Amino acid sequence: MANLPITPSSYMPNLLHIVPPYTGEERTVVNAIVEVNSNSINKYEIITETGHLKLDRVGYSSLAYPFTYGAIPRTWDLDGDPLDVVIVNVAEPLIPGSLVEARIIGVMKFVDGGEVDDKVIAVLNDDKRVDHIKTIADLGEYWVKEATYYWEHYKDLKKPGTGKVEGFFDLEVAQQVINECADRYVEDFLPKLDADSSCACGCEGCEDCDCENCQEDQEGHCHCDCEACASQHVAH
Repeated sequence: MANLPITPSSYMPNLLHIVPPYTGEERTVVNAIVEVNSNSINKYEIITETGHLKLDRVGYSSLAYPFTYGAIPRTWDLDGDPLDVVIVNVAEPLIPGSLVEARIIGVMKFVDGGEVDDKVIAVLNDDKRVDHIKTIADLGEYWVKEATYYWEHYKDLKKPGTGKVEGFFDLEVAQQVINECADRYVEDFLPKLDADSSCACGCEGCEDCDCENCQEDQEGHCHCDCEACASQHVAH
């Protein structure tokens, strides 16, 4: 059973705001929430506020995703979304919305419509079939060409020429991108999240709370399971 750093609750937590970006202190493996499997032209995205999946769009052309695609929790990229992760060489389709551990092998620098939209490149951490893949170079030159072609042409029938791949880089650069996005999440997005979180029973958090239904998790967030709050799925 997968364990999360929160107390049991009567409502479903939003993993996008609970699970940390990295799985450990070595910072070589990230948590990733699966959005799209390879060979799909449907683009699903996680709803930031709830954690549900939404069909954002159907691809504009017959170009299907050549890899599994997802988001890294508690990160915020310059395009106003969680940092993207591309998971390659997946043997069997993953369940969209599932949480997986992905070992970082590099990052693709990408600009989409003038906005920074970098993609961390990774493989499944628990698949022995990909243990030999340590860097992007291990995927071969043709994989780099295919990935570049996809990202620079997948919007050609809508907005041609808006995507530009600016290069593929190693683990160290990938970690730098993830760290920057994690810091941006804390500085820019988290204050908005906390400001919007209110408790329906009127309490202001576990420290000064008279509500017997409240419990504080390891992240310092207060989860209230009273009837009023549970109906709104609120953590404060």
